[in-house]
Amino acid sequence: MAETNTGRRVAKHHGLSAKTLSRLEHASGRLASASVAVMEQRLSWFARLPADQRASVLLITQTGASGFVAWLRDDKESLRLTTDAFRDAPAELSRWVSLRQAVGMVRLAIEVFEEQLPEFAANETERAALIEGILRYGREIAFAAANSYAAAAEARGAWDARLEALVVDGIVRGDAEEAVLSRAAALGWDPAAAATVLVGNPPSEDPPTVVFEVRSRAARVGRPVLLSVQGSRLVVVIGGPTEGGIKEREILAKMSIAFADGPVVAGPTVPSLAEAHHSASEALSALRAVVGWPGAPRPVRSDDLLPERALSGDPEAERLLVEEIARPLEEAGPALQRTVETYLESGGVLETCARTLFVHPNTVRYRLRKAAELTGRHATDPRDALVLRIALTVGRLARGRGLW
Repeated sequence: MAETNTGRRVAKHHGLSAKTLSRLEHASGRLASASVAVMEQRLSWFARLPADQRASVLLITQTGASGFVAWLRDDKESLRLTTDAFRDAPAELSRWVSLRQAVGMVRLAIEVFEEQLPEFAANETERAALIEGILRYGREIAFAAANSYAAAAEARGAWDARLEALVVDGIVRGDAEEAVLSRAAALGWDPAAAATVLVGNPPSEDPPTVVFEVRSRAARVGRPVLLSVQGSRLVVVIGGPTEGGIKEREILAKMSIAFADGPVVAGPTVPSLAEAHHSASEALSALRAVVGWPGAPRPVRSDDLLPERALSGDPEAERLLVEEIARPLEEAGPALQRTVETYLESGGVLETCARTLFVHPNTVRYRLRKAAELTGRHATDPRDALVLRIALTVGRLARGRGLW
């Protein structure tokens, strides 16, 4: 009796009899198989799928066919039923089928159903009801598939963001290279690509806004990036060469726009991601010391902050000042080093330096040019003069402590 009442309710709502619904229910497997057969014929990429993946599509299609009958019985539950019917689709499909391909499969399945459903109709009224029903159901399925793919993409995006944060955190902390490289490879990063670390203040407290700002800038300069907000600082790893050259300086300048107001420091460019910890360490040290140079450019290279870093107690900065400036000057001979020291002590007055040394001013000029060739620092430039003065002082202190 209950079954008869159900049939009457369905007939009243859809114009379908219980007998027609029962026939459809028994034929759902055949309809699904016919749909998959058409997919194999008309979709070249589908025919190339492995057998187990095609079997998964068949299973999902059979579930959808059964769901169609359930939907016909009670379309008030259509959204829940269609979502449940394709609930597992993203887990199976999204790994090897794009959303566009999935929608194409749904379209073909609907076409097959449209062709074969009329044979189950007892009259023209049922025929029209079945055609209208499959079209509406197909629309529900398409929306459900799109929603499921979107949810899967959002989950993957959240996972990728967590993985990316782990990579950047590993770079900053100097974790084992293998762990960092394997995670970066999972994100599509080329481990052999050169890397430069930029640090500064995040432009917003909203993580999606930060991600959008950084990635949009990176897209404009055509460089891959890894990023992470760590408290009050934003750490960005830029792929590709950025050491020297007008283009590279422009890339760093454009990327610095993605940071909030305040200093932005770039570490040295390293040959690969495996050495990115060195760039991060230099950049973070320079970020702590940049307050000592109010007029620092934005962005500023960590090597340009060696004096401030040395004064703040950074041993790596002291080592670089000795190896790159103090030692080359000393090894070049006492005359060259004394000329630089005297020139700095004379306040940068060439004639005073020449009189003190009892040499011609041209000799001073020659020696200063030679010193610039050795160290990359020009004593006539105010900023370079400070670097030279601090480097020579650090060198004397290191020698006095027996470290050199």
